[in-house]
Amino acid sequence: MSYSLPVPKEPILIVDDTPYNLKVLSQSLREIGWKVAMAPSGEAALRQARCLTPALILLDIMMPDMDGFETCQKFKADPTMMHIPIIFMTALSDTVDKVKGLSLGAVDYITKPFQPEEVLARVSLHYQLRSLTQQLETHNECLEQRVEKQTAKLQQSLRDLKETQLQLVQREKMATLGQLTAGIAHEINNPIGFIDGNLGTAREYIRDLLHILHRYQKEFPEVSPDFQEELDTLEVDFITTDLPKLIDSMQTGADRIRDISVSFRTFSRADNSTRILFNIHNGIDSTLSILKHRLNANKHRPAIQVLKKYSHLPDVQCYPGSLNQVFMNLIANAIDALEENNQGRSYEDIKASPNCITVQTFQKDNCVVVRVRDNGIGMTEQVSARIFEQSFTTKAVGKGTGLGLAIAQQIVEEKHGGTLTCTSQWGQGTEFSLALPLQTASPESSLSQ
Repeated sequence: MSYSLPVPKEPILIVDDTPYNLKVLSQSLREIGWKVAMAPSGEAALRQARCLTPALILLDIMMPDMDGFETCQKFKADPTMMHIPIIFMTALSDTVDKVKGLSLGAVDYITKPFQPEEVLARVSLHYQLRSLTQQLETHNECLEQRVEKQTAKLQQSLRDLKETQLQLVQREKMATLGQLTAGIAHEINNPIGFIDGNLGTAREYIRDLLHILHRYQKEFPEVSPDFQEELDTLEVDFITTDLPKLIDSMQTGADRIRDISVSFRTFSRADNSTRILFNIHNGIDSTLSILKHRLNANKHRPAIQVLKKYSHLPDVQCYPGSLNQVFMNLIANAIDALEENNQGRSYEDIKASPNCITVQTFQKDNCVVVRVRDNGIGMTEQVSARIFEQSFTTKAVGKGTGLGLAIAQQIVEEKHGGTLTCTSQWGQGTEFSLALPLQTASPESSLSQ
């Protein structure tokens, strides 16, 4: 009988303490073109196997010093040789011994005295099984690699999709918010300009009328009883004192509306295709002005204190509209944290330990750093680890989408090449730190005020 299986590159290792058995088996295997290595003991077999890495091992059981069972155990305990098929050769016919050998990891038994044809058939069969197993493992590895590559592509596609979603949401929010604030600013400008322009004239008219009234009182101190009664009813002295104050209050209101209009215009600046120089403090101040209604006192709590610790900063090359959106998210989140922390506290309790938001700016190395800190409820480690994830929010339904901070991080890190980090401790408040790299730009592109 002939065997046309591919000849393995590795040898067949025969382990037997009987020289005759080694000679007969090696001659039979060499006749069909297979390489053969021989070992007279278990120890010698282990040493040779570490150097040769045989394709298959024919292992005698009855050997002095270290029998086949112990030798098999040592082979299977070595990670570099545990996958080599082992065929026991034995004169033992006891089923218990065969079961023991198979349980130790052997793949087959050859009973002595053996026939060369049987040995060749079994060796060829198990070498073919080993080859097929290796091919299957290689195929599985290829499949796993293909699955990993496909999974990586799908994960990248998912990341790209989420990034595109964020960009679309951001673009839509900025477009809507920009149109809204720009429209409000435009609508405010005309009436506030009319009011502001007329207040000065009204002040002059009132001053002139009061002057004439005072002169009239001096020129004609004596008046009829009816006229005097009417003067007393009108409380002319009070009106004379209070009317200038009233005009001043109206002027203060007009100035406040103008400041809001300027804040709207600053906040709603459309992003250009290139970065432009921008005064970071103007962006923060415009955001605080827009959010002032949330900072003011109400029936539940005193006003939220805002501490501005500004350092002298150079203008920063950036996209002002997008950066203002980041300031809006950070400060609005700080207000939300304070409101949450106020739940269950009395007005007097909050007054004794007032709500506070600290906005600090400074230059470090080649970066401008903005820190927004609140003394609110803080976050647990589990929450703070996920705050920049898309769609993650701790707010009630209808009060948050979980996109604000994810968009803010994308604006800072991907659009501006900066960093946005969060440090928080439960019960101790939260701090967001934003770092923007400074870049050189021409003064002609400046948007600073």
